[in-house]
Amino acid sequence: MAVKKKSIGTLLLGEWNTQTIVGVALGAALFGVLMVYGGIPVFTNTKLSSAYIVPVIVGALFGPLPAALAAFIGNVFADLLGGWGFWFDWSIGNAVAGFVVGLLPLYGANIKAGVFGVKHAIIYTVLAILGTALAFGVVTPLFTLMFFGGELTITYLQAQAAVISDASVFVVVGLPILFALAARYKSQQGLKMEDADDTQGKA
Repeated sequence: MAVKKKSIGTLLLGEWNTQTIVGVALGAALFGVLMVYGGIPVFTNTKLSSAYIVPVIVGALFGPLPAALAAFIGNVFADLLGGWGFWFDWSIGNAVAGFVVGLLPLYGANIKAGVFGVKHAIIYTVLAILGTALAFGVVTPLFTLMFFGGELTITYLQAQAAVISDASVFVVVGLPILFALAARYKSQQGLKMEDADDTQGKA
């Protein structure tokens, strides 16, 4: 039986159902909490944060748009939780970064089918670095200028620190997580196939 190929639009938007909505909601809540409490300061208002594990997992399971929404909503929640005021320039930057790391299905990675190899890991690494540079080196300063105006020196310095710290989490922590998730789903599929074979054998 041939597997129906999904359109690029479907791959980008993800498959929306109750599980996806719950995943985005939980991801956003966890992202927000980890942004506030799960990081090590590396520069002014910039942390090496474990929050960036969240869009990797949400993207792997549900796709780019869900990962972007989890990061965006999570950043807004972090601003509220931390009492810092709302910084939508950084929320948008996080959404862009989340979207890019969630692009896995576009280059053939399918975590739920147990498909994530060396080729996928290399592409993921390149996109994670470039996507983080785009998100915080270009998009965030652009929206900072649009929303707040004024001097961008601090924003650019924060952006450079964010690119280094966030890309490090995406790659150093994200890659092992993706390999582990793919292996877990592959093993679950193997067990289901064995159960199916046993059932057929007893029939």
